Amino acid sequence: MKKRLLVPALILGGVYLFNASWRVAPPSGDGPQLIAHRGVHQTYHRDGLESDTCTAERIDEPRHGLLENTLPSMDAAFRSGADIVEIDVHPTTDGHFAVMHDWTVDCRTEGQGETRAHSLAELKALDIGHGYTADGGETFPFRGKGTGQIPELGEVLTAFPDKRFLVNFKSREAREGDMLATLLAEHPEWRNAIWGAYGGDEPTFRAAQQIEGLNVWSRRGLTDCLIQYELYGWTGIVPESCRNTKVMIPINAAPFLWGWPNLLLQRFADAGSEVILLGPYGAGDPGTAGIDDLETLAQIPEGFSGYVWTNRIELVGPTLKGLPLAQIAPAP
Repeated sequence: MKKRLLVPALILGGVYLFNASWRVAPPSGDGPQLIAHRGVHQTYHRDGLESDTCTAERIDEPRHGLLENTLPSMDAAFRSGADIVEIDVHPTTDGHFAVMHDWTVDCRTEGQGETRAHSLAELKALDIGHGYTADGGETFPFRGKGTGQIPELGEVLTAFPDKRFLVNFKSREAREGDMLATLLAEHPEWRNAIWGAYGGDEPTFRAAQQIEGLNVWSRRGLTDCLIQYELYGWTGIVPESCRNTKVMIPINAAPFLWGWPNLLLQRFADAGSEVILLGPYGAGDPGTAGIDDLETLAQIPEGFSGYVWTNRIELVGPTLKGLPLAQIAPAP
Protein backbone atom coordinates (compact mmCIF):
# COMPACT_ATOMS: atom_id res chain seq x y z
CA MET A 1 0.00 0.00 0.00
CA LYS A 2 2.77 2.42 0.94
CA LYS A 3 4.63 1.67 -2.29
CA ARG A 4 1.50 2.32 -4.35
CA LEU A 5 1.12 5.73 -2.70
CA LEU A 6 4.80 6.58 -3.05
CA VAL A 7 4.76 6.82 -6.86
CA PRO A 8 1.89 9.34 -7.06
CA ALA A 9 3.45 11.32 -4.23
CA LEU A 10 6.76 11.50 -6.07
CA ILE A 11 5.00 12.57 -9.27
CA LEU A 12 3.06 15.30 -7.47
CA GLY A 13 6.21 16.44 -5.72
CA GLY A 14 8.04 16.62 -9.02
CA VAL A 15 5.22 18.65 -10.61
CA TYR A 16 5.26 21.03 -7.65
CA LEU A 17 9.02 21.54 -7.82
CA PHE A 18 8.98 21.96 -11.59
CA ASN A 19 6.38 24.73 -11.24
CA ALA A 20 7.70 26.39 -8.09
CA SER A 21 7.86 30.15 -8.45
CA TRP A 22 11.09 30.37 -6.46
CA ARG A 23 12.95 28.55 -9.22
CA VAL A 24 13.10 31.93 -10.97
CA ALA A 25 14.21 35.23 -9.47
CA PRO A 26 11.67 38.09 -9.45
CA PRO A 27 11.73 40.10 -12.66
CA SER A 28 14.12 43.02 -12.69
CA GLY A 29 12.76 46.36 -13.78
CA ASP A 30 11.12 49.54 -12.62
CA GLY A 31 7.97 47.90 -11.29
CA PRO A 32 4.52 47.69 -12.88
CA GLN A 33 3.10 50.05 -15.44
CA LEU A 34 -0.34 51.45 -14.63
CA ILE A 35 -3.33 51.42 -16.96
CA ALA A 36 -5.97 53.93 -15.84
CA HIS A 37 -9.37 52.66 -16.94
CA ARG A 38 -11.37 55.64 -18.31
CA GLY A 39 -8.98 58.10 -16.65
CA VAL A 40 -9.94 59.50 -13.25
CA HIS A 41 -13.66 58.87 -13.03
CA GLN A 42 -16.63 58.46 -10.73
CA THR A 43 -16.75 54.99 -9.18
CA TYR A 44 -19.94 53.00 -8.67
CA HIS A 45 -21.14 49.90 -6.86
CA ARG A 46 -21.16 46.66 -8.86
CA ASP A 47 -23.99 44.76 -7.19
CA GLY A 48 -26.20 43.30 -9.91
CA LEU A 49 -24.14 45.03 -12.60
CA GLU A 50 -25.17 44.08 -16.17
CA SER A 51 -23.71 45.09 -19.52
CA ASP A 52 -26.49 47.65 -20.07
CA THR A 53 -26.66 49.00 -16.50
CA CYS A 54 -26.56 52.79 -16.32
CA THR A 55 -23.60 53.21 -14.00
CA ALA A 56 -24.11 56.99 -13.77
CA GLU A 57 -27.25 56.28 -11.75
CA ARG A 58 -25.35 54.33 -9.08
CA ILE A 59 -22.20 56.32 -8.43
CA ASP A 60 -20.55 56.50 -5.03
CA GLU A 61 -20.57 59.81 -3.20
CA PRO A 62 -18.25 61.90 -5.42
CA ARG A 63 -14.66 62.20 -4.21
CA HIS A 64 -13.72 64.62 -6.98
CA GLY A 65 -15.25 66.57 -9.83
CA LEU A 66 -14.01 64.59 -12.84
CA LEU A 67 -15.96 62.57 -15.39
CA GLU A 68 -14.67 59.60 -17.37
CA ASN A 69 -13.21 59.88 -20.86
CA THR A 70 -12.83 63.66 -20.69
CA LEU A 71 -9.63 65.61 -21.22
CA PRO A 72 -9.45 66.77 -17.58
CA SER A 73 -9.86 63.16 -16.38
CA MET A 74 -7.04 61.98 -18.63
CA ASP A 75 -4.78 64.81 -17.51
CA ALA A 76 -5.41 63.96 -13.85
CA ALA A 77 -4.72 60.28 -14.54
CA PHE A 78 -1.34 60.99 -16.09
CA ARG A 79 -0.44 63.39 -13.28
CA SER A 80 -1.37 60.62 -10.82
CA GLY A 81 1.15 58.22 -12.35
CA ALA A 82 -0.73 56.51 -15.19
CA ASP A 83 1.52 55.09 -17.89
CA ILE A 84 -1.43 54.35 -20.17
CA VAL A 85 -5.01 55.65 -20.15
CA GLU A 86 -7.78 53.45 -21.49
CA ILE A 87 -10.40 55.29 -23.57
CA ASP A 88 -13.56 54.19 -25.38
CA VAL A 89 -14.41 55.21 -28.93
CA HIS A 90 -17.44 55.32 -31.22
CA PRO A 91 -17.53 56.43 -34.87
CA THR A 92 -19.76 59.44 -35.50
CA THR A 93 -22.01 59.97 -38.51
CA ASP A 94 -19.51 62.49 -39.90
CA GLY A 95 -16.47 60.23 -39.75
CA HIS A 96 -14.84 61.06 -36.42
CA PHE A 97 -14.12 58.98 -33.35
CA ALA A 98 -16.00 60.29 -30.31
CA VAL A 99 -14.46 59.31 -26.98
CA MET A 100 -17.28 58.01 -24.81
CA HIS A 101 -18.00 54.71 -23.07
CA ASP A 102 -21.72 54.05 -23.51
CA TRP A 103 -23.44 52.50 -26.51
CA THR A 104 -26.20 55.10 -26.16
CA VAL A 105 -26.19 58.65 -24.83
CA ASP A 106 -29.31 58.10 -22.70
CA CYS A 107 -27.55 57.23 -19.44
CA ARG A 108 -25.11 60.11 -18.95
CA THR A 109 -26.58 62.89 -21.08
CA GLU A 110 -29.93 64.54 -21.76
CA GLY A 111 -29.87 63.08 -25.28
CA GLN A 112 -31.24 59.87 -26.72
CA GLY A 113 -30.14 57.16 -29.14
CA GLU A 114 -27.00 55.29 -30.07
CA THR A 115 -23.80 57.25 -29.67
CA ARG A 116 -22.73 56.35 -33.19
CA ALA A 117 -26.00 57.70 -34.60
CA HIS A 118 -24.90 61.27 -33.82
CA SER A 119 -22.51 63.71 -35.45
CA LEU A 120 -19.58 65.01 -33.46
CA ALA A 121 -21.25 68.42 -33.15
CA GLU A 122 -24.42 66.82 -31.78
CA LEU A 123 -22.42 64.92 -29.19
CA LYS A 124 -20.49 68.00 -28.15
CA ALA A 125 -23.76 69.85 -27.57
CA LEU A 126 -24.74 67.30 -24.90
CA ASP A 127 -24.10 67.53 -21.16
CA ILE A 128 -22.03 64.45 -20.27
CA GLY A 129 -22.69 65.05 -16.57
CA HIS A 130 -26.47 65.23 -16.83
CA GLY A 131 -27.37 61.75 -15.56
CA TYR A 132 -24.99 61.25 -12.62
CA THR A 133 -26.60 60.69 -9.22
CA ALA A 134 -25.40 59.16 -5.97
CA ASP A 135 -28.74 59.22 -4.16
CA GLY A 136 -31.23 57.58 -6.50
CA GLY A 137 -32.12 60.75 -8.37
CA GLU A 138 -32.57 63.11 -5.44
CA THR A 139 -29.66 65.25 -6.64
CA PHE A 140 -27.53 65.42 -9.79
CA PRO A 141 -24.20 66.97 -8.78
CA PHE A 142 -22.69 67.14 -12.27
CA ARG A 143 -25.75 68.27 -14.20
CA GLY A 144 -25.03 71.30 -16.36
CA LYS A 145 -21.26 70.97 -15.90
CA GLY A 146 -20.33 68.61 -18.73
CA THR A 147 -21.51 70.31 -21.91
CA GLY A 148 -18.94 70.09 -24.67
CA GLN A 149 -16.73 67.64 -22.80
CA ILE A 150 -17.09 64.62 -25.12
CA PRO A 151 -13.75 64.80 -26.96
CA GLU A 152 -12.82 63.62 -30.44
CA LEU A 153 -9.90 61.18 -30.60
CA GLY A 154 -7.76 63.66 -32.51
CA GLU A 155 -8.31 66.22 -29.75
CA VAL A 156 -7.06 63.71 -27.20
CA LEU A 157 -3.92 62.89 -29.15
CA THR A 158 -3.22 66.57 -29.78
CA ALA A 159 -3.63 67.37 -26.08
CA PHE A 160 -1.33 64.54 -24.96
CA PRO A 161 1.18 63.96 -27.77
CA ASP A 162 3.77 62.28 -25.56
CA LYS A 163 1.38 60.00 -23.63
CA ARG A 164 0.02 56.51 -24.37
CA PHE A 165 -3.55 55.29 -24.79
CA LEU A 166 -5.38 51.99 -25.00
CA VAL A 167 -8.35 52.20 -27.38
CA ASN A 168 -11.48 50.20 -26.58
CA PHE A 169 -13.62 49.48 -29.63
CA LYS A 170 -17.21 49.16 -28.43
CA SER A 171 -18.55 47.42 -31.55
CA ARG A 172 -17.64 44.51 -33.80
CA GLU A 173 -17.48 46.65 -36.94
CA ALA A 174 -14.20 46.04 -38.77
CA ARG A 175 -14.41 49.49 -40.35
CA GLU A 176 -13.43 51.03 -37.03
CA GLY A 177 -10.05 49.33 -37.31
CA ASP A 178 -9.69 50.87 -40.76
CA MET A 179 -10.62 54.27 -39.35
CA LEU A 180 -7.95 54.07 -36.67
CA ALA A 181 -5.32 52.93 -39.17
CA THR A 182 -6.23 55.76 -41.54
CA LEU A 183 -6.08 58.32 -38.76
CA LEU A 184 -2.57 57.24 -37.79
CA ALA A 185 -1.45 57.07 -41.42
CA GLU A 186 -2.57 60.68 -41.84
CA HIS A 187 -0.98 61.68 -38.53
CA PRO A 188 2.15 59.56 -38.02
CA GLU A 189 3.10 61.82 -35.11
CA TRP A 190 0.28 60.15 -33.15
CA ARG A 191 1.37 56.57 -33.77
CA ASN A 192 3.32 56.15 -30.54
CA ALA A 193 0.40 57.51 -28.54
CA ILE A 194 -1.80 54.55 -29.49
CA TRP A 195 -0.27 51.80 -27.38
CA GLY A 196 -2.94 49.19 -28.01
CA ALA A 197 -6.52 48.29 -28.85
CA TYR A 198 -9.06 45.75 -27.64
CA GLY A 199 -12.81 45.19 -27.53
CA GLY A 200 -14.61 43.83 -30.59
CA ASP A 201 -12.37 41.31 -32.31
CA GLU A 202 -13.19 42.51 -35.83
CA PRO A 203 -12.01 46.13 -35.45
CA THR A 204 -9.23 45.13 -33.07
CA PHE A 205 -7.55 42.66 -35.40
CA ARG A 206 -8.27 44.73 -38.52
CA ALA A 207 -6.35 47.57 -36.84
CA ALA A 208 -3.51 45.21 -35.90
CA GLN A 209 -3.16 44.10 -39.53
CA GLN A 210 -2.49 47.69 -40.58
CA ILE A 211 -0.73 49.25 -37.59
CA GLU A 212 2.64 47.68 -36.95
CA GLY A 213 3.44 46.95 -33.33
CA LEU A 214 -0.08 47.61 -32.02
CA ASN A 215 -0.76 45.66 -28.81
CA VAL A 216 -4.03 43.75 -29.17
CA TRP A 217 -5.89 40.86 -27.56
CA SER A 218 -9.35 39.33 -27.55
CA ARG A 219 -11.63 38.34 -24.67
CA ARG A 220 -12.08 34.85 -26.10
CA GLY A 221 -8.33 34.48 -26.47
CA LEU A 222 -7.82 35.47 -22.84
CA THR A 223 -10.32 32.87 -21.65
CA ASP A 224 -8.73 30.19 -23.82
CA CYS A 225 -5.27 31.12 -22.54
CA LEU A 226 -6.12 30.86 -18.86
CA ILE A 227 -8.10 27.64 -19.20
CA GLN A 228 -5.49 25.93 -21.39
CA TYR A 229 -2.60 27.08 -19.21
CA GLU A 230 -4.37 25.75 -16.12
CA LEU A 231 -4.94 22.40 -17.84
CA TYR A 232 -1.41 21.72 -19.07
CA GLY A 233 0.80 24.62 -18.03
CA TRP A 234 2.23 22.29 -15.38
CA THR A 235 4.26 20.75 -18.19
CA GLY A 236 5.99 24.07 -18.82
CA ILE A 237 4.30 24.42 -22.21
CA VAL A 238 2.73 27.82 -22.86
CA PRO A 239 -0.43 27.42 -25.00
CA GLU A 240 -0.57 29.15 -28.37
CA SER A 241 -3.42 31.33 -27.08
CA CYS A 242 -1.03 32.75 -24.46
CA ARG A 243 1.74 33.62 -26.92
CA ASN A 244 2.63 37.06 -28.29
CA THR A 245 -0.18 38.85 -26.52
CA LYS A 246 -1.19 40.62 -23.33
CA VAL A 247 -2.79 38.27 -20.77
CA MET A 248 -5.31 39.79 -18.35
CA ILE A 249 -5.31 37.88 -15.04
CA PRO A 250 -7.61 38.60 -12.06
CA ILE A 251 -5.45 39.00 -8.97
CA ASN A 252 -7.45 36.42 -6.98
CA ALA A 253 -7.06 33.84 -9.77
CA ALA A 254 -3.32 34.38 -10.26
CA PRO A 255 -2.16 32.25 -7.28
CA PHE A 256 -3.85 29.21 -8.83
CA LEU A 257 -1.87 29.44 -12.08
CA TRP A 258 1.21 27.26 -12.49
CA GLY A 259 4.39 29.05 -11.42
CA TRP A 260 2.79 32.29 -10.21
CA PRO A 261 4.33 34.75 -10.00
CA ASN A 262 7.98 34.56 -11.05
CA LEU A 263 8.01 31.38 -13.12
CA LEU A 264 4.76 32.19 -14.89
CA LEU A 265 5.96 35.68 -15.78
CA GLN A 266 9.21 34.23 -17.12
CA ARG A 267 7.37 31.61 -19.19
CA PHE A 268 5.04 34.20 -20.65
CA ALA A 269 7.92 36.60 -21.36
CA ASP A 270 9.75 33.83 -23.22
CA ALA A 271 6.55 33.35 -25.25
CA GLY A 272 6.42 37.06 -26.12
CA SER A 273 3.62 37.93 -23.69
CA GLU A 274 3.07 40.25 -20.75
CA VAL A 275 0.56 40.14 -17.92
CA ILE A 276 -2.07 42.76 -17.11
CA LEU A 277 -3.14 42.27 -13.51
CA LEU A 278 -6.85 42.93 -12.91
CA GLY A 279 -8.94 43.28 -9.79
CA PRO A 280 -10.61 40.26 -8.21
CA TYR A 281 -12.71 38.00 -10.41
CA GLY A 282 -16.34 38.25 -9.37
CA ALA A 283 -16.10 41.99 -8.62
CA GLY A 284 -17.84 42.92 -11.86
CA ASP A 285 -17.01 42.61 -15.54
CA PRO A 286 -13.62 40.80 -15.56
CA GLY A 287 -12.39 43.29 -18.13
CA THR A 288 -13.01 46.30 -15.89
CA ALA A 289 -12.54 45.17 -12.28
CA GLY A 290 -9.35 46.88 -11.19
CA ILE A 291 -6.75 47.11 -8.45
CA ASP A 292 -8.73 49.83 -6.75
CA ASP A 293 -7.90 49.84 -3.03
CA LEU A 294 -4.83 49.58 -0.84
CA GLU A 295 -5.70 46.09 0.41
CA THR A 296 -5.80 44.69 -3.12
CA LEU A 297 -2.75 46.72 -4.10
CA ALA A 298 -0.78 45.01 -1.33
CA GLN A 299 -1.43 41.64 -3.02
CA ILE A 300 0.71 42.55 -6.04
CA PRO A 301 3.85 40.36 -5.85
CA GLU A 302 7.13 42.03 -5.06
CA GLY A 303 9.03 42.73 -8.25
CA PHE A 304 5.97 42.39 -10.51
CA SER A 305 6.90 44.13 -13.75
CA GLY A 306 3.78 43.73 -15.88
CA TYR A 307 0.78 46.03 -16.08
CA VAL A 308 -1.76 46.92 -13.39
CA TRP A 309 -5.33 47.83 -14.35
CA THR A 310 -7.03 50.33 -12.05
CA ASN A 311 -10.20 52.38 -11.73
CA ARG A 312 -8.63 54.47 -8.94
CA ILE A 313 -5.44 55.78 -10.50
CA GLU A 314 -5.65 58.85 -8.25
CA LEU A 315 -5.16 56.51 -5.26
CA VAL A 316 -3.12 53.64 -6.70
CA GLY A 317 -0.67 55.68 -8.77
CA PRO A 318 0.73 57.89 -6.02
CA THR A 319 0.79 54.98 -3.56
CA LEU A 320 2.62 52.59 -5.89
CA LYS A 321 5.02 55.14 -7.35
CA GLY A 322 5.61 57.29 -4.28
CA LEU A 323 4.20 60.39 -5.95
CA PRO A 324 2.45 63.28 -4.23
CA LEU A 325 -1.32 63.26 -4.67
CA ALA A 326 -2.23 65.12 -7.85
CA GLN A 327 -4.35 68.25 -7.49
CA ILE A 328 -7.74 67.11 -8.80
CA ALA A 329 -10.93 69.09 -9.33
CA PRO A 330 -12.93 68.92 -6.08
CA ALA A 331 -16.30 67.23 -5.86
CA PRO A 332 -19.25 69.54 -6.57
